[in-house]
Amino acid sequence: MRLLARQGAEEGLWLRAERQTAGKGRLGRQWVSEPGNLYASTLVHLRPADPQPATLALVAAVALHRAVSVFLPDAARLKWPNDLLIGDAKLSGILLERCEDAVVVGIGVNLAHHPDLPDRATTSLAAAGAVVTAEAFLDVLAEAFGRWLTVWRGQGLAAVRDAWLAAAHPVGTALSVRLPDGGTRDGLFDGLDADGALILRLASSERHVIHAADVSVLKD
Repeated sequence: MRLLARQGAEEGLWLRAERQTAGKGRLGRQWVSEPGNLYASTLVHLRPADPQPATLALVAAVALHRAVSVFLPDAARLKWPNDLLIGDAKLSGILLERCEDAVVVGIGVNLAHHPDLPDRATTSLAAAGAVVTAEAFLDVLAEAFGRWLTVWRGQGLAAVRDAWLAAAHPVGTALSVRLPDGGTRDGLFDGLDADGALILRLASSERHVIHAADVSVLKD
């Protein structure tokens, strides 16, 4: 997709792989890519009046939540910055990569299978009772992404942020945040700021704005 972007491919193009031999997630993590799941990327050409490119992660997350809800209503919740969970188990991942004046948005969804990972719970749509092919899911996802991209451009980030918050775990959810410097903070989810950054309320009632981190939902 990066090559196609440099060659002038139009916005709205999607590429889907049956499987990946070198799939990756955030922070360079390996992404297990068995056949039957969704591995797809699309292209967004940035315009001068667009919101900040990083906030396309919220666009992708809202669109993905809408797509999953077509097949499994009222089951999934968003976790900052861009994970979709069923219960406490991860269903999908989103990765943005800048390519000159464009952004490649990569999305992986566990449709038929989910890996057994030592450090986090995972699940799939099939395990939750919804059977759907990658082709059918991508049709729904592409339509939802196009619609929310139009909202992002036409109404601004605030409308996407509101939709993200409505699909996320509620304010007051206990979170553990691992920061890029290796430090950790525990606190309560207190929403997103105007730029889409995470607001964490500490036990002291101090509110921290976090722009980059790994976030885990703490169990009761």
